[in-house]
This record gives sequence, structure tokens and C-alpha cells, in this order.
Amino acid sequence: MKKTLLIITLAFTLFSCNKTTSVKEMKTAYVDTSKLLEEYTESKDIESKYKSKSEEMGKELEAEVAKFKLEASSFQKNAQAKGQAWAQENGSRLQKKEQELTYAQQAMVQQIREESGVEMDTLVKKVKKFIKDYGKQKGYSYIYGTGEAATVLYAEDKYDITKEIIKLLNDKYKSEDKKEVKK
Repeated sequence: MKKTLLIITLAFTLFSCNKTTSVKEMKTAYVDTSKLLEEYTESKDIESKYKSKSEEMGKELEAEVAKFKLEASSFQKNAQAKGQAWAQENGSRLQKKEQELTYAQQAMVQQIREESGVEMDTLVKKVKKFIKDYGKQKGYSYIYGTGEAATVLYAEDKYDITKEIIKLLNDKYKSEDKKEVKK
């Protein structure tokens, strides 16, 4: 009797829960973040900007390096002609210059890295906000990210909205670009 009463109570509880609680269908999708950053025009523009800036700064440094190589070559010739005492006396100046060039190169690389990092961080925040707004607008419960820092190990291709996000972001970026040109 106790078992029957317990089973009836349990069944009643389950049925009453089903009536009061409706399960909302969860809509999910994912975005390949690596592909997104590779194909997003603004990301490409930032990459191109810092590549050309790096090349420009590198040209200035290359001129200094070429000048240093000439000095080093001249130093070797003079060292052979003037002897070891002269070479030891004047070699420290050449070493100091080589060290300065190395520091200048490291500083240039660091500057480019920091500047591009700040701009890319801003871009990533902007993209995350866009995807969040997109998800709310389209009624998604979750939008996952895949790529280098994978948070999804597997998903069916039908849930991949990467191309749609890239297209929308590129369209938005182009329209923002046109607004800036008009100003």
C-alpha cells in the first residue's frame, strides 16, 4: 500500500511539473573566430596597416644596419693594417653601436606589437558586442566560438553562422568607412 501511494504521488508530481513548466526550444549556433578574423575586412585593414608601418620603420633601421656593416668592414681593414692594440681600443665603439641597433630593432618590434595589440583588442570587443546583439536579435540562446581557443569541440555545419556574421560585419564596416569619408 505504501509503495502504491508513493508511486501515485511521484506520478502526480511528474505530471503536474510537465503542465506548469514548458521547455523553450534552445536555438544555438557557432562562429569560427579564427576564420572570422581572417576574413573580416577591418581585421585585414589593421593587419595591413601594421605590416606597412613595420616595413616603413624597418627601412629606416636597414639604412642604419647598412651603415654599420660598412663601418665594420672598414674596421676590419684598419685592424689588419693598424694592429691588435688599435682594434681593441676602437672595437668597443663598434660593439656599442651594434648593441644600440639591436635595442632599436627590439623597441620597434615591441612598439608595433603594442599598438596593433591595442587595436586588435578593441576590434575583438566590437565583434563580441556585434555577435551578442546579433544573437539577441535572432533569438539565439547560445552562440559558441570555435577556432584557436576552441570552446566547441564538435558542431554540425548547419549551426555555423560564421559566413553570415562576416558578411554583416564587413557590410557594417564598409558603411562606417563611407560615413568617415563623407566627414
